[in-house]
Amino acid sequence: MSFSEELEELRTAVREFLQDRSPETRVRALMETPTGFDREVWTVMAEQLGLLGLGIPEEYGGAGYGFAELGVVFEEMGRVLFGGPFLATVLAGQAILLTGDTQAAADLLPGIAAGRTVATVAGLETEGRWGEEAVTTRAVATADGWRLDGTVMFVLDGCSADLLVVPARTGAGVGLFAVDAAADGLGRTPLATLDQTRKQARIDLGGVGGRLLGGPGEGWPVLEKVRRLALVALAAEQVGGAAKVLEDAVEYAKTRMQFGRPIGSFQAIKHKCADILVEVESARSAAYQAVSAAAADDPELPLVASIAAAYCAEAYVHAAAENIQIHGGIGFTWEHPAHLYFKRAKSSLLMFGDPVHHREVVASLIPA
Repeated sequence: MSFSEELEELRTAVREFLQDRSPETRVRALMETPTGFDREVWTVMAEQLGLLGLGIPEEYGGAGYGFAELGVVFEEMGRVLFGGPFLATVLAGQAILLTGDTQAAADLLPGIAAGRTVATVAGLETEGRWGEEAVTTRAVATADGWRLDGTVMFVLDGCSADLLVVPARTGAGVGLFAVDAAADGLGRTPLATLDQTRKQARIDLGGVGGRLLGGPGEGWPVLEKVRRLALVALAAEQVGGAAKVLEDAVEYAKTRMQFGRPIGSFQAIKHKCADILVEVESARSAAYQAVSAAAADDPELPLVASIAAAYCAEAYVHAAAENIQIHGGIGFTWEHPAHLYFKRAKSSLLMFGDPVHHREVVASLIPA
């Protein structure tokens, strides 16, 4: 993946914005709130930077770009542990687009692009398992439209979303439904999370009305594609976080004095930093390849997305853990940001399938 001048300008603009609007102090304050994000910042992201419309076609109010641009944004958000529902909203928008339902896209996507609608996909982690058979929510066609019944766990930003894209089982198979978060019969319960900067919720659907997106049995292939895009986005975010903890570790190793010399002059610390660097650069290569495949809608996307998911997740966890070790005692304290990155890394490692699962996917896709 090569970076054009426009992509580098986007990176600079996003990094400066996030450094200003999402410093560590603000991250800590927001992670104590129910929704975990600032609506004012969200509006600025949409209206001034156009980030929420990057992956949405122009006819639906977006900028008409693709995953190359989104990959840059996710990487920069990973550097600052941005806690807003950007990932969830992007995935919901892509799900709506991929159904091919042009009327639904015309009705729903302009609000997402403009920042008026926070959205999420309530089904990527159904009951902690992945597979079509794990979809337990039921949808029944009535005289008043479709009605959904069921419970979905681990919904990203489920308590702050205005719109939910929900997979549900119909007589023809799994379909996707757009559900208004304010609809009667919908209950939302926040869940305790290891990573307090990323909110999750339990969604209870008790006869909730839903709008069918596409055909009643056409939802699962769309959801599979959305999950692959989620893996790519998460890999880019993990690279951003891993690069940041490497920078922090190296900077501390240069300035922390022990026995009259910087600790970075000791061989053990040098080896740790070198090992992290190799893993971060390898993870960046894997993530960029996945981003490139997503941007081009490459047939190899399932393979490269799982490769990136497995490698980037483990590289981030190792980098975050070694950053704590290099910082020593201060790295274990609540006041230091090292633990925030470690928690994000550990939590992300389990999202959308762990590394073991993705290695199995890779093995199944490689010809014998």
